[in-house]
Amino acid sequence: MAGQNETLSGVERMPQAETGTRLICRSGSEPVPLADYHLHTIFCDGNDAPEAMVRAALEQGVRVLGFSAHACYPEATDWHLPINRYADYCTEIRRLASVYGDRITVLCGFEVDYIPGVSIPSYSRYAAYRPDYLIGSVHYVSDDNPGNRFTVDGPVEELRDGLARVFRGDARRLVETYFEREREMVALGDFEIIGHPDLIRKRNGVLRFFDERADWYRAELVQTADAIARSGKIVEVNTGGMARRALDDTYPSDTFLALLLQRGVPVMINSDAHSAQTLLYGFDFARTKLERIGREGIAPKAT
Repeated sequence: MAGQNETLSGVERMPQAETGTRLICRSGSEPVPLADYHLHTIFCDGNDAPEAMVRAALEQGVRVLGFSAHACYPEATDWHLPINRYADYCTEIRRLASVYGDRITVLCGFEVDYIPGVSIPSYSRYAAYRPDYLIGSVHYVSDDNPGNRFTVDGPVEELRDGLARVFRGDARRLVETYFEREREMVALGDFEIIGHPDLIRKRNGVLRFFDERADWYRAELVQTADAIARSGKIVEVNTGGMARRALDDTYPSDTFLALLLQRGVPVMINSDAHSAQTLLYGFDFARTKLERIGREGIAPKAT
């Protein structure tokens, strides 16, 4: 397993990761035993209890299951883990790890929002809960006033309103702000996995508010890929947008994924499942995409 260990260098906090996580980093690499590190349950905005997710995972032959409740400490919205439920969540996940430990490795993590001045994915913030791993994600953007923040993946009307009200209709500035926040998170945060790295695309199929082929957009992808490569963090190939019918592709896009692979960034496939039914959703599609891009490439190398 030396190749997988090399891929996972710097991820010492993830128990069993070297034998459990399914990473594909370059053409010709073989997936290792099945795993999924991005799951949400009734503790935040998911539909099923954690135990139902574990049982579904066992039926599908999953070897490592990582729970990643939405977290935004010291704040919380109606889709985050409530502050007064952190201990309950960790206790339940660790109970499941003990009960099912002879059949599956169950890990307790958080998907932490990055909001400048408010929330950052960092072990120091979550030390009391001893997470096995952290995912860092950008869901929110705003201008210089954090109070003006809105989600880029929420209802279409929320994004449309935020674009008009906060960014005065300047879609390019909104998109550039999103990637600037992601680069800040990567540089400042202490975590392992970068969640859905181009989530800004989620509502573009409906609103058509920016051109993903534009030179300025590609420049943002290049700059962000460079920052991620310097960080040594893992990028997930996230199939959640497909499961929820928001788009017919993964995060990241083909172009962004090619830029990441060209720079040797380690990647892993996660479902971002919000129900037992969507666990592992689209994994075959994601694996084929990784193999195709690793073999053929999509974007020319950029300096």
